[in-house]
Amino acid sequence: MSRRGLAAVSSVLDQAASSATNILVLVLAARLSSASGFADFSMVYVTFSVLLGLNMAYVGQTVVLEKDEERLGAVCRSSLAFTAAASAAAGVLLAVVGLAVPGAAGRAFLALGLVLPLVLVQDGLRYCFSALRTPERALAADALRLVCVVAALLLQPEGASAGRLVLVWGVSALPALALGLVLLRPYVRGSAADLRPYLRRGHLGQRFVVEFAVGNGSSQLAVLGLGLFATPLAVGALRGATTLFGPLNVLFNSANAFGPPVVGRASGKRGVVRMTVAMGAVLAALGAGWGAVLYALPERLGRQLLGDTWAAASALLPATGAQYAVMGLGTCALLTLRVLNPRATLSLQVVFSLLSVALLLGGYALAGVTGAAWGLAAGSALKAAAAWLRVSRLPAARAPESPVTTAA
Repeated sequence: MSRRGLAAVSSVLDQAASSATNILVLVLAARLSSASGFADFSMVYVTFSVLLGLNMAYVGQTVVLEKDEERLGAVCRSSLAFTAAASAAAGVLLAVVGLAVPGAAGRAFLALGLVLPLVLVQDGLRYCFSALRTPERALAADALRLVCVVAALLLQPEGASAGRLVLVWGVSALPALALGLVLLRPYVRGSAADLRPYLRRGHLGQRFVVEFAVGNGSSQLAVLGLGLFATPLAVGALRGATTLFGPLNVLFNSANAFGPPVVGRASGKRGVVRMTVAMGAVLAALGAGWGAVLYALPERLGRQLLGDTWAAASALLPATGAQYAVMGLGTCALLTLRVLNPRATLSLQVVFSLLSVALLLGGYALAGVTGAAWGLAAGSALKAAAAWLRVSRLPAARAPESPVTTAA
C-alpha cells in the first residue's frame, strides 16, 4: 500500500476508534447507572461534546490547514498549549458550577472540570498527527484510549454515581495522552509555543466556531421545530433512519478533520479538485449503496437494529440514502474550499444550514415525515451544488494561507 493510502486508512480507522469510544462510553454508562444517574451523566457528556466541538473548530481545524511544513512543530506545540490553557480555564468554571449545583449533578460537573484538560489535550493530539501526515500515531493513541476507557468502566460497580463515572472516564485518558505526547515529541523538539495567534482578532478558528455553532444549532432547531408539529413516532423515525447511517458519518468526519493535509499536497487548484471530486464520487456511491443495503434488509434484521421504530424508519431510507449520497459530494466540496479558500465556507454553512431547517419543516407540512426526510435531502443537495459552484469560481491559483496567523 502507498504512503498516501496508508495515511487515508489510518485516518478512517482513527476516526472510527474515536467514534467507537464515544458510543461505548454512553452504552457502558447507561448499563452501570440508574435512570437518574445516566441523566446526570448525559448532561455532562453533552456539555463535553459541545466543548470538544468548539475546540476542534477553533484549534484543530486551523492546525490541519497549516501549509508551512517548517512551522508545523511550532504550530502543534502552540495548539496543545492553547488547548491546555483554555481547557483549564473552562474546567475551573465547570468546577465552580459543580460546587454551586447541589446533588449528584453538581458532583458530575465538578468531575468534568477536573478531567477536562486531560481529555481535550488528548483529542487535540489527533489533529497534530494529521497535520504532520502521521495519522497512524493518532490511531495508536486513540486505540489505547478506547481500550483503557472500556476496561476502566467495566471495572466500576453497578449503580456507580455519575461523578465517579466521569472521573474514571477522564482519568483513563492518561495512558493515551502520555503515549501521544511521546510520539509527538520528535516533531516538536526545539519549537517554542506561541499563544498570541489564537488570541488575535481574525484568527481563522473564529469563523469555524461560528460554522460549528450554526451547524449544530440548526440541527437542534430542526429537531425542536419538528417536535412541535410532528408526533413522537415521526421524530423517532427520522432519528432512527439517520442513526443507521452512522458508519458514513465516520467517513465524512474523517474527510473534514483529516482530509486537508492529504488534499493540500496536490498541485494547484486542478490537482486539489481532481482529488476531491474522486473522493466525493466514492462517498456518494457509498451513501447510495449503504441506503440500498439497508432498504433491502429483511424486517426481522431491521427490528433487531431499531426495534419497533424500524417500520417507520425503513420508509425513510430512500430519502435518507439520497441525502447521504449528496452529503458525500457536499463534504468534498467544502473540503476543497477549506484547502483553497478557508474563508469561503462560513456563508455557505450559515445559509444552507438554515435552508435545510426550512425545507425540513416545509416538507413535513406537505408530506409528513417522508416529506421532512426529502426536505433534508433537498437541502443537502442545494448545499453541495452551491459549494461546487463556488469552487468553480475560485481563481486557478491561490497563495497558500497560514490559518493560525492570517487576519480577517
